[in-house]
Amino acid sequence: MSLGCYQTVLFPTEGKSDFSSCNPLKSSQLKGNKISGVKFSNFQVSQRRKCIPMKLKSLLSVDSAVEIEGKEGVNTGSKYDAIVIGSGIGGLVAATQLAVKGAKVLVLEKYVIPGGSSGYYQRDGYTFDVGSSVMFGFSDKGNLNLITQALAAVGREMEVIPDPTTVHFHLPNNLSVQVHREYSEFINELMSKFPHEKEGILKFYGECWKIFNALNSLQLKSLEEPIYLFGQFFQKPLECLTLGYYLPQNAGDIARKYVKDPDLLSFIDAECFIVSTVNALRTPMINAGMVLCDRHFGGINYPVGGVGGIAKSLAEGLIDQGSEILYKANVTNIIIDQGKAVGVKISDGREFFAQTIISNATRWDTFGKLLKAENLPKEEENFQKVYVKAPSFLSIHMGVKADVLPPDTDCHHFVLEDDWTRLEEPYGSIFLSIPTVLDSSLAPKGRHILHIFTTSPLEDWEGLPPKDYEAKKELIADEIIGRLEKKLFPGLKSSIVFKEVGTPKTHRRYLARDMGTYGPMPRQIPKGLLGMPFNTTGISGLYCVGDSCFPGQGVIAVAFSGVMCAHRVAADIGLEKKSPILDAALLGLLGWLRTLA
Repeated sequence: MSLGCYQTVLFPTEGKSDFSSCNPLKSSQLKGNKISGVKFSNFQVSQRRKCIPMKLKSLLSVDSAVEIEGKEGVNTGSKYDAIVIGSGIGGLVAATQLAVKGAKVLVLEKYVIPGGSSGYYQRDGYTFDVGSSVMFGFSDKGNLNLITQALAAVGREMEVIPDPTTVHFHLPNNLSVQVHREYSEFINELMSKFPHEKEGILKFYGECWKIFNALNSLQLKSLEEPIYLFGQFFQKPLECLTLGYYLPQNAGDIARKYVKDPDLLSFIDAECFIVSTVNALRTPMINAGMVLCDRHFGGINYPVGGVGGIAKSLAEGLIDQGSEILYKANVTNIIIDQGKAVGVKISDGREFFAQTIISNATRWDTFGKLLKAENLPKEEENFQKVYVKAPSFLSIHMGVKADVLPPDTDCHHFVLEDDWTRLEEPYGSIFLSIPTVLDSSLAPKGRHILHIFTTSPLEDWEGLPPKDYEAKKELIADEIIGRLEKKLFPGLKSSIVFKEVGTPKTHRRYLARDMGTYGPMPRQIPKGLLGMPFNTTGISGLYCVGDSCFPGQGVIAVAFSGVMCAHRVAADIGLEKKSPILDAALLGLLGWLRTLA
């Protein structure tokens, strides 16, 4: 997801084109150029994997990851412009954007490295991504490449490997679909599976492109800041009206206008499930358009050395800007003085104070744990009426013998073998990532990494004695691996040389997420994104950022949230233009619109 808040520090403007007129069927090529933030090797996107340079020097030295802990002696008496609770991608983007504007920022992270769900860990010579390896918003063009722009803003650059296939679907009725990087290849393959739905396919994905092109033509800042918002409307009225039209709509309703085949509609459900962990009828159309087109426009690009390098680079850039990050700093509560958030207290008793507090925790953690003594603001009550906590995940990280994978195996797979109704059920769908297909440096020689995850509720793991807990982990993991062995990789179980299983309790512990949740999920069919709150809250001086803010879950979405939050906070502390009268009117209007959801 040029962002105006990055201004001139982003990247060169030569060769700038009008992305709002993007032709999705036109072939694209990465020229081997290098811009601030991301560096590509020469790669024709329609080529198969054998043409990708596989052995590139890693920019992430995981052995020295904790060396970026920042300043050991952070001064508790210092008055910061902003304190950010948590160093997920949303929090780091907000922090770095404020820092480059001149704000003094302190980031407090519970764990020993940054990244949250986009972090990493090491075992026995393997570097494992904690979460998904599918990196949206990480290309060299457009306005939606928010990860690239965030890195560039703090003078950081990462080498990336283009992925020729976003995901390979293995679905009921032996439906196999590869989502190729090149849009025309993907759409032709899908139409070959559903020739009678050719027109419907083109129309549905065409609507996605209308949304993407509208977003991609705008400077993305805070939708809660009226000077920016009105300025964008006068500059790009058609694009703003387009987004306003789609704001209360869901992908499933749009798909059903054009598509009748039940299997094709179920495929679109699976596409949306990857985006939002719910089916198309409950996935906002704006989210679907953003993700289902970015994978073709800029493509999915994997950072050399692993996803954890993104957060590490942002943290280093933050420190270079004169701000601070403190690890092993578990925030236990937000300090309120006369109705305003003024500071935080961490588990060792230290207190830190700032003009503004930005929580990268979920809204449930923010208002249910960090603000224990406070009454729940009305807007948060409304949020919790519209959204519930999505289930967590069971994750399996494995090292396997490389020869178990057939040649030209894709990096990402989505498996739902027999029954469409199991799509959203616990342990029904399996997402598989094999990042060593792209970057072999992540594993010992002759080995591949398999990262497997499937939805799993915390309730399945509560109250078990340790022995039963471990036995259940092994039992469910064995069933999941067995399904992959049967569907994709014969001999998989016998090829395993390393295996580690994480449950929702693991995610709750290390990621500090209530119930280990993946993020918010609508209680029922929502009105698009109408009910999703932005960054401001009902408590003065307190802001939220991350996946329980507009526009929701996913790397590109939380980065967008971080950009918006930084702009709104910068306006409130005097680093951006501000109109108090217009602010009050716009925030009131947005609050009223959310009640319509």
